[in-house]
Amino acid sequence: MPEHDASARIGRLEQQLRVQRQLLVGVALVGAVIGLAGFVKQEPSVIRTRGIVIVDDKGRERILIGAPIPAARNRVRTDLKRVEGLWASRYPDPKQYMRWYADYRHTMHGMLVLDENGFDRLAIGDSTPDPNVGKRIGAGPGLEINDAQDFERTGYGLLTVGGKDRVTLGLDSRQGTEGLTLTVRDDGHTGVRIDGGDGQAIFLGTTPTGIVGGKRDPITGLLIRQGERDIHRLSVDSAPPK
Repeated sequence: MPEHDASARIGRLEQQLRVQRQLLVGVALVGAVIGLAGFVKQEPSVIRTRGIVIVDDKGRERILIGAPIPAARNRVRTDLKRVEGLWASRYPDPKQYMRWYADYRHTMHGMLVLDENGFDRLAIGDSTPDPNVGKRIGAGPGLEINDAQDFERTGYGLLTVGGKDRVTLGLDSRQGTEGLTLTVRDDGHTGVRIDGGDGQAIFLGTTPTGIVGGKRDPITGLLIRQGERDIHRLSVDSAPPK
């Protein structure tokens, strides 16, 4: 056998031995880790952070998660120039609206979903943001869904008002006013209210304090109102109006 062939073969054998030693060391290390893992208490992975911003394929902020949620450059609610142009002009006195708007709450602890135009569409968390038509009467956890112009159309939550809780499911009209409301309150009020506009309202349930916008007398039954006048009242504690 030529000398150079023997040297090449010896080199290949030495290389194979080095590879085998490395593999054996790797297998030994893996075995040691697996063996030690049986004696170590396993803990779930935890990510701790103040906020997360998820953007779409065009770089626009679309999902804000945090406690509180992070700021977003394209969010309409926090851009006063856009607010004035989009919403204040709907009111007879735009400047008065902007003064009211200065006290509205736009932050929250939880998750907020924005559309491609920067409008709030879905809020889930603790003390969700105020609607763009006025402040909430109380704070509490909930879920709110807005239309394409950021006007609240439905929501479900637990509000604390005057130290008492009330669970409410609301469906709003396109004007931003309540259309149908299902409410259970700590003060004994439990019922469904339907608002048809022009002062028309139907209430079915029981309330010791009277319905909002109506007489403050108790009712357990059915009440149909037109403005301040009872059209029909059927209650276990009173006779229908004559």
